[in-house]
Amino acid sequence: MSKVDSQKALVERVQRVAASLTSTEQKLISELMRAPREVAIGTSSEFAARLGVHEATTSRLARKLGFSSYAEFRDALRREFLKVADPAERISATLNDARSQGFLPLLIANETAALSAMSQHVTDERILQAAETLDRRRVFIHAHGNAEVLAVLMERRLRRLGIDCHPLTGSARDLAEQMLTLSADDALLVFAFRRKPPGYDHLMQIAADVNSKTVVISGTIGPSLTPAPDVLLSAPRTGMPDSFQTLTVPMAICNAIILALADRRGDEALATLDRLRDMIAKFEG
Repeated sequence: MSKVDSQKALVERVQRVAASLTSTEQKLISELMRAPREVAIGTSSEFAARLGVHEATTSRLARKLGFSSYAEFRDALRREFLKVADPAERISATLNDARSQGFLPLLIANETAALSAMSQHVTDERILQAAETLDRRRVFIHAHGNAEVLAVLMERRLRRLGIDCHPLTGSARDLAEQMLTLSADDALLVFAFRRKPPGYDHLMQIAADVNSKTVVISGTIGPSLTPAPDVLLSAPRTGMPDSFQTLTVPMAICNAIILALADRRGDEALATLDRLRDMIAKFEG
């Protein structure tokens, strides 16, 4: 099984039990998805210590994921994730030296590691699935906190491809009103990173009620999100433990989706961009 297939199988295991995960188990899952090789190398107590939880919690999680014991769970991780060293690990090993060189070199090394590892978590096939799902009459977009930057990015770029975008913002009442016209012809795009965004459950339920397709772009919390989206694009946002997390990885995912959408829409997308160019010229003239 390839590294990508291993990651996919792990995500599928988590998604099957996501509804029953406790908040502590969700944190363990995030750590597991961020660093499966490190968890595979360590013991149950070391895995628990990474997040400061009781060791029994890791054993319960292993059984919940379908393993008879933590030892069986760790053996499965070792079979799949200890085969070859990946680029992220090689770069991470040099970070101690990079620290002495200043902030920018350290950030560049970390971002390079995260981007190098991204293809282990998000395949091109999944990018194409997301593009197909978002190739709709309208796309409703929800983000919270720092992820709002990505929501603005996607809103602008989707609109340039001729897709009508509806940002979902404000209070619970505002979200309800903004979702009122969502239909099966539309799609819902949600960003989720450190924790489940406010209103996530209700947004996903409304989408399911009207048969609207859903896409979630997330960090390591992705596999434990419930309800699960139709398409999940989940990848760690950092290349080393406890490091400063940026939006570089999810932004790369967004840009890949836009390119795939432009390819799907072909001449229609180019015609829309030509029209935009002409309109900009009129406004600026």
